[in-house]
Amino acid sequence: MSGIVPTTTTLADVYPADADEVAFQQQRWTKLVDTFAATHGHKPTFVSRSPGRVNIIGEHIDYSLFSVLPMAIAADVLLAVSTPSPSSSSSGDDSFKITISNVQTDKFPGAEFTVSPSATEIEIDRSHHHWSNYFKAGLKGAMGLLRQKHGDEFRFKSMNVVMDGNVPPGGGLSSSAAFVTASALAVLVANGETEVDKVKLTELAIVSEREVGVNSGGMDQSASVLSERDAALFVSFTPSLSARPVRFPQTTPELVFLIAQTFVRSAKFDTAPYRYNLRVVECTLAAAILNADCNNSSPLPRDSSPLGISLHGFFDSYFTTTNPSLSNLTLQEKFTKAISLTEESLTQEKGYTLDEIATHLHLPVSDLQKTYLTKFPAKPPQNLFLLRQRALHVFRESLRVLRFMHLLEQNPPSSSSDIGPSLGRLLTDSQSSCRDDFDCSCAEIDSLVDIGRRAGAYGSRLTGAGWGGCTIHLVPADRVEQVKKAFDDEYYSKIEMSEEERASRVVVTKPGPGSCVFWVSEEGKV
Repeated sequence: MSGIVPTTTTLADVYPADADEVAFQQQRWTKLVDTFAATHGHKPTFVSRSPGRVNIIGEHIDYSLFSVLPMAIAADVLLAVSTPSPSSSSSGDDSFKITISNVQTDKFPGAEFTVSPSATEIEIDRSHHHWSNYFKAGLKGAMGLLRQKHGDEFRFKSMNVVMDGNVPPGGGLSSSAAFVTASALAVLVANGETEVDKVKLTELAIVSEREVGVNSGGMDQSASVLSERDAALFVSFTPSLSARPVRFPQTTPELVFLIAQTFVRSAKFDTAPYRYNLRVVECTLAAAILNADCNNSSPLPRDSSPLGISLHGFFDSYFTTTNPSLSNLTLQEKFTKAISLTEESLTQEKGYTLDEIATHLHLPVSDLQKTYLTKFPAKPPQNLFLLRQRALHVFRESLRVLRFMHLLEQNPPSSSSDIGPSLGRLLTDSQSSCRDDFDCSCAEIDSLVDIGRRAGAYGSRLTGAGWGGCTIHLVPADRVEQVKKAFDDEYYSKIEMSEEERASRVVVTKPGPGSCVFWVSEEGKV
């Protein structure tokens, strides 16, 4: 999956070869280019494009550095860009200016800011959640990469930017990752990078999104950049970031994925201290206690996880350093053992207070807070960290990913009558774990999941961070319409929706390609 971010001049390279989809995208891109021209008096030079993603299985385990299986979707973020000439944009001191606006000007007001050439930091005000913060996060990461490559004297170009995005915010389809990734790519290309390495862009975007206060694990950015048309993506994070395409076997009837929206918005930024970021902290603290109990208190290796140590680090140390005699176990056997260790070590189902964790780790509470709670504040209910449940979910979910992959890649493959239900059971078990051990479901998700299964889905689960957003359903092709009808009759008929929401309530997914750069013709045609 390594290589260069592709460039193109035709939409056929970007979207599924479906007449309705092509017509819709042609109209959308034309509107973007025309809006840019009306705003800036000239056509854009290029469009930076990064898609959203849907995660098939492997929820909330990427920031513990365990492998996941997402796929890119057609919904995406587009940034139309031009670089004004120095005479029209320079203030005489080599500062550069960013002017950014949105095709939906009524919902997303534009912004303009000037950056000093010597600036090492881009100011991102987390207390003021303006949509342009995501562009600033990508800008900051791209500036760092350009300075690393060209030196501190590198002079950046001013940019005019107009955005169009149709990944639903808070829908669990990684709108923020798509935006940050597209932004970083746009800055790199605007500043002369004609060949952008996919892996470097992914790694840059992973770190950049953390600048807006979200402890991203890396799955979202990997799927947005590295995906290939018609394939899911098996993403691994150790010993370094890697990904490979995975195709589903031919079955009769064909296996189809449906994405059904709850229309409950999960604002990852606003709720992070007691939802997403709290789970990152809990997984990290669980790793620290497991390591203290099972690895003879040897220090955990530093890694690329958000807080520098992870359950993967504990897992790897236990089976390679502490117990080398166990290194020959299969990966599935290792996960089974890790589940047993968690059950034996993390026995407090009610949760752990900071004082109890500090005592266990032989640390003052102040040191514990500084190490684990300063960069990304977390606020657990009743001041109890549910370490046992979070670690059990991570190890069990990682084992489910392995079993899912085994079903897809076994040779010879299972008969079509077997593989759908077998894959579906793993999705169903994943949902149960997300609901019960990770507590990231909600009543609306549970309702859609139950409706889907009763109507004929092989398996259903939440996808994305949870607490709202979207659900994903594995459905035989001959039951798609009856499942969609059940959603309408039993869920969507009972809630108020806009016309835009009604049109996007249920989507049949097709794996799509990752990020690209689209060069606009001199005539401004797309």
